[in-house]
Amino acid sequence: MPKLTKSERYPVRFTLNGRPVEAWAEPRTLLTDVLRHGLGSTGTHVGCEHGVCGACTVEIDGEPARACLVLAGQVDGQAVRTVEGLEPEAGRLSVLQDAFRRHHGLQCGFCTPGILMTLDCLFRARPDADEAEIRDHLSGHLCRCTGYAPIMRAALDARDRFNQARREETHA
Repeated sequence: MPKLTKSERYPVRFTLNGRPVEAWAEPRTLLTDVLRHGLGSTGTHVGCEHGVCGACTVEIDGEPARACLVLAGQVDGQAVRTVEGLEPEAGRLSVLQDAFRRHHGLQCGFCTPGILMTLDCLFRARPDADEAEIRDHLSGHLCRCTGYAPIMRAALDARDRFNQARREETHA
């Protein structure tokens, strides 16, 4: 790897929501900045810029991560998934997104992308996560509008719908 200087920009190549992308970034550039300003993927929100609020949560190689704490160069060669990648096809909501809509699990929507990404990662790893485990995973997210009751209702509904679909697939 060449020695990087602070003012030069270097290519960062990774997979974003299933498609290869390339962005140019200085060594100090954060992943949030590359996603939002370099690639136009504005679903990843920037809140506290300290990793506390959870609004910037994305998936990197299958694991949730705070994009405001990740340097863009760290994802070179990796797979990044943002809230835009949850959509199963253009114009169709995912099970999680639909559950949040149906249970009014969002108001301003600022925290929602990070919460959705955390829940998506959790339910893929632990489809039978109980309420306590869901609450534990969401404890790193701050929501100032909705309150957590509708978010929990939406999460539990999505979990149950995922599991129902899984059961129907195995019996088909």
